[in-house]
Amino acid sequence: MDDKEFISNANEIVGETQKQGASIRLLGAVAFNIHCPAFSYFQEKANRHFTDLDFAASFSQNDAIRRSFSKFGFVEDREVAVVYARSRLVYNHPQTGLHVDVFFEKLDFCHPIYWNGILKLDNPTIPLAELVLEKMQIVKINEKDIIDSIMLTREHPIGDNDNETINAGRISTLCANDWGLWRTVTMNLNKVIDISQEYSWLEESDRKVVISRIEELLDRIMAAPKSSKWNLRNKIGDRMKWYKEVDEISE
Repeated sequence: MDDKEFISNANEIVGETQKQGASIRLLGAVAFNIHCPAFSYFQEKANRHFTDLDFAASFSQNDAIRRSFSKFGFVEDREVAVVYARSRLVYNHPQTGLHVDVFFEKLDFCHPIYWNGILKLDNPTIPLAELVLEKMQIVKINEKDIIDSIMLTREHPIGDNDNETINAGRISTLCANDWGLWRTVTMNLNKVIDISQEYSWLEESDRKVVISRIEELLDRIMAAPKSSKWNLRNKIGDRMKWYKEVDEISE
């Protein structure tokens, strides 16, 4: 399956679930591609290809989502449904081999990021701030995450809304109330800056925009008033582990 087929399948699934009454939203590499029409070619230049589809959804729409995937001929992994209960579904398509993950209510890799009704703020993907947090919450961030983050910050400005803008207010508020998340997000944003300077496929003019926007986001995160809980945890710092280990993250 080529990258265009992944994108086509993603849009069809979102469209069908909407017909069934569900607000399922795309995340992962394909979401980044769809949300970056001007700079999606960065993934190709960096030899970044798609491997599966990931979606965010509300468990209350579980039945509609199951009907939609059944209509497309997907087979549900019942073992995953039992183990993860109300938090995740996994599907595989017997003909195309397409693998799909559906995450309910939150994305919980190294830190839990709860969606709390924000899935209707964008379509067909989760909002841009959530795409940033998807990557930046991973302590052992990999090259695929870096590439996607560079592409997203080149395409979109930093601001205070979710209209084709990376909502710094959303990110800084979450980080101001959770020292562990703050530690991981700021660490990884600085890694994106550093590693972006190593990529020969990235034009210098694009690199400057990326670095400028990430620095702006970092400034917003650092300036946000921190909670008393954050300040107490800050006194401990790195002496205590601040994140959850994740065995395998495909995207």
